Amino acid sequence: MEMTGAAILMECLKREGVDVLFGYPGGAVLDLYHEMPNHPEIHHVLVRHEQGAAHAADGYARASGKVGVCIATSGPGATNTVTGLATAYADSIPMVLVTGQVHTHLIGNDAFQEVDIVGITRPCTKHNYLVKDLALLPRIVREAFHLARSGRPGPVLVDFPKDLMTQKIEFVWPQEIRMRNYNPTYRPNLNQLRRAADCILQAKRPIILAGGGVISANCSDILRAFINTYQIPVTSTLMGMGAISTKDELFLGMLGMHGTYAANKAISDTDLIVAIGARFDDRVTGRLDTFAKNAKIVHIDVDPTSIRKNVHVDVPVVGNCLPALQELNEVLTARLEANPMDIPSERKEWLDKLMLWKKTHPLCYNAKKEDLRPQQVLEAVAKIIPNDYIITTEVGQHQMWAAQFLEYKEPRTLITSGGLGTMGYGLPAAIGAQFAYPNKKVICVAGDGSIQMNSQELMTAVANKLPIKILILNNGYLGMVRQWQEFFYEKNYSHTDMLAQPDFVKLAEAYGAQGYRIKTEEDLATILPEALLSPHTAVIDVAVEREENVYPMVPAGAALGDMLLV
Repeated sequence: MEMTGAAILMECLKREGVDVLFGYPGGAVLDLYHEMPNHPEIHHVLVRHEQGAAHAADGYARASGKVGVCIATSGPGATNTVTGLATAYADSIPMVLVTGQVHTHLIGNDAFQEVDIVGITRPCTKHNYLVKDLALLPRIVREAFHLARSGRPGPVLVDFPKDLMTQKIEFVWPQEIRMRNYNPTYRPNLNQLRRAADCILQAKRPIILAGGGVISANCSDILRAFINTYQIPVTSTLMGMGAISTKDELFLGMLGMHGTYAANKAISDTDLIVAIGARFDDRVTGRLDTFAKNAKIVHIDVDPTSIRKNVHVDVPVVGNCLPALQELNEVLTARLEANPMDIPSERKEWLDKLMLWKKTHPLCYNAKKEDLRPQQVLEAVAKIIPNDYIITTEVGQHQMWAAQFLEYKEPRTLITSGGLGTMGYGLPAAIGAQFAYPNKKVICVAGDGSIQMNSQELMTAVANKLPIKILILNNGYLGMVRQWQEFFYEKNYSHTDMLAQPDFVKLAEAYGAQGYRIKTEEDLATILPEALLSPHTAVIDVAVEREENVYPMVPAGAALGDMLLV
């Protein structure tokens, strides 16, 4: 049957299992929007800015584990998505973006609203396509989704010229996809797993570092069983939060610049790191020449280019985290059945030492000051909604406090921009997460600076009757930048004061959302529960101590053990 290019694209999205897509119409994609009513099984969410569409698709992907999809028109519509693509690329998030493009005969002629979006996005997409032949569109879409979700996940762009949307051709669905130059390694090498097992059995002070790859590979349950079977303590990157329950006794907390004392000291003293789905980002390692100086490193990752990129690795294991952990467990089980005494007796002393660090150096703050502490507010949130929530964050101090003082018992419950650190991410990501899980409580933890980057998406939440809560920890500063100015720039708070800001309660009401203001402990006890449990979109503006800092903190260029403490 002959179909238009627009109809073919929508049919391809349907067959790929897409049920929600986020977008903003424009001239170059009008034919797609004209076709959408014929596909009621795909719900289109009209955002208020194309960057919001990209972040919402990203949030949907992180929460659901499926590929997020968004649409933008040519020119400025396409360029507005670049930050969203870069955010997804930095954190390995599966996403497909379809952009409209000018007519094929106008490409390269500086036509109205023409940009080379393929060229612009090459550095921040896993792959991208310019559709030149409509007959190839079904295969391109299948490849785009395959690339986005397989190997190391990432965003893929499909640039679709307007004239091809109206052309007609017989629709042929490719039953399978084989890409000659793309064959990511899924199953790990058995010999490397045996070497990894040797390291684990011989180590006296081992630790597991869980990264975002554990969550992407859906192997949190296997990792939890693994650490409890072998009694190996575990820390995580920011992207790995939730891979292990933060309530698990063996969990030491987040590692890195704002990691816990126990996690940072453990990495400094360990003799073996088993890194799973992590890439040793600079915020995790601190000063490289002092990072885990006395440790061997086993690195399991599906992306071979991430191994040995930043740190020396003794045992590289290329493969998906899920089969790697399953098969590593099989190797260890066989070894221990043959020789039950392989595990060193010093392992118990190591655990006792780590548990003592956890007890004597917990995350804490000074609660005696007059104004509300941001940490105090988040602790109150955790008491009101103890289970089944999804937290999204903007970027800044509030992001770190959310990672430190809220509980993440399951994977995909902390959704945050880790690699790129994108202000304006949290609110649209919350919209995507709420569409992924309509019945879960979704809370966006924001700062008064970050929330203003994409506050227009409040209208998207209200228009779709989403019960999202935007919790603004309002200190009247660009807080993280101010903290650095305090520590390293002689308290010269140059252009970080944000007291000239809108009334967020009135702003919420202007968009049709509920607005709440909290200033005192009494407000926290009475207003916060009402706001969080409201069935409507709500903005909760909480005035907090202006110059509160995030601790622990490892200064840039310092070793992980050189933490600034409260």
